[in-house]
Amino acid sequence: MEKRDPIEEARRYVANAEEVIKKANYDRELKIYTDGKYIKMAGNTLWNGCLIALDAVLGVREGKGRPAIEKYKEAAGKRDRKLLAAIVAGYDTMHLYMGYDGTKNKKTCDSGFDYAKVIINICARLRPKPVCA
Repeated sequence: MEKRDPIEEARRYVANAEEVIKKANYDRELKIYTDGKYIKMAGNTLWNGCLIALDAVLGVREGKGRPAIEKYKEAAGKRDRKLLAAIVAGYDTMHLYMGYDGTKNKKTCDSGFDYAKVIINICARLRPKPVCA
């Protein structure tokens, strides 16, 4: 099995989240989604995609278990201030508001997608380019 590029894999997660959120039934009049279950699924998918990109750049995963968000923040702070700011805002929006709370507010959900794209694009810029043989 061929190993996928982590940045492309992270972008695939965003595309999957875009498909999932379509199932959340957007009410144009109220400007909210009506099914929090799909918001949670989309938020978790977005955040997991970001973690794939962040792991490729920051290298905070060591051994078993998952690192706390503080480790990502600390590593990002040493590497790129914009990445740190995007992680802080993106974590709250994607993981907490969408993934955990299942917020139905469309603007919040749109922000989650925006933060995911920003985090992944910064990681793409920071990631060392592979050397071709």
